[in-house]
Amino acid sequence: MPELPEVETVRRGLDPMTCDIPIQDGSVLLSRTVAFPPDPDSFITGLQDCTIKAWHRRGKYLLAELKKSNQAAGWWGVHLRMTGQLLWVHPDSELQKHTRVRIFFKGNQELRFVDTRTFGQMWWVPPGTEVPEVVTGLQKLGPEPFSADFSLKYLGDRLKKSRRPIKNALLDQRLVAGIGNIYADESLFLSGILPTCPTHRISKAKLEKLHGAIVQVLKDSIGAGGTTFSDFRDIKGINGQYGGQAWVYNRTGEDCRACGTTIERIKLGGRSSHFCPKCQH
Repeated sequence: MPELPEVETVRRGLDPMTCDIPIQDGSVLLSRTVAFPPDPDSFITGLQDCTIKAWHRRGKYLLAELKKSNQAAGWWGVHLRMTGQLLWVHPDSELQKHTRVRIFFKGNQELRFVDTRTFGQMWWVPPGTEVPEVVTGLQKLGPEPFSADFSLKYLGDRLKKSRRPIKNALLDQRLVAGIGNIYADESLFLSGILPTCPTHRISKAKLEKLHGAIVQVLKDSIGAGGTTFSDFRDIKGINGQYGGQAWVYNRTGEDCRACGTTIERIKLGGRSSHFCPKCQH
């Protein structure tokens, strides 16, 4: 699933390509991709004749701020889920097998949503409606990791109240928005914490390392254009490059880049966790 760095990479690609270009039409090829309005035709009608003022990101959600005749025209929400891709293409280019939504812009340009597993979703939020009222998943998100709200004190206060494994806590979007399996594993490696460690047992020193590692790993991955192990592509179809420099994620059986010990993998809460048994304790 695309995590914060991948979604941010897409957002940064969308802004210079799609903003201030009128949306002329569109086509929904898989109706359940549109979560709101219930009628896919109403979704397309809501976007028609709008231009995008700017793209925003909240956690793993993309939110396009719409305008029409210099007036607010609502929002267009997108969640890529596990395999969603937004591709900026010419409308006459070959249609990918798993294309779900096509949005046509003036000047023979198209933003195409391709989604193999079909878990991705889109919303049109009418003007005058608060976005979280429609995109309800936004109501459950914790602070952004780059924001002042995600302070060392905040993290410590939240973790000391829980006994669940730290890996499970980091995957909880109510704790911090945007972190998934890849960057939870990477952050725990850099802070020297086993994924199974109960959150209330993490020392102050390691907590400080973890807080810094979360921010640094996410920044490093954004700088590398995100991570591609299977489906993720940016809007030009280019792979993310962070995977080639990952410390532990998806490196089961390989040598630790720091100490040479074999990287191990376990299951926690149904999700794989990769770690170095020597560097993390």
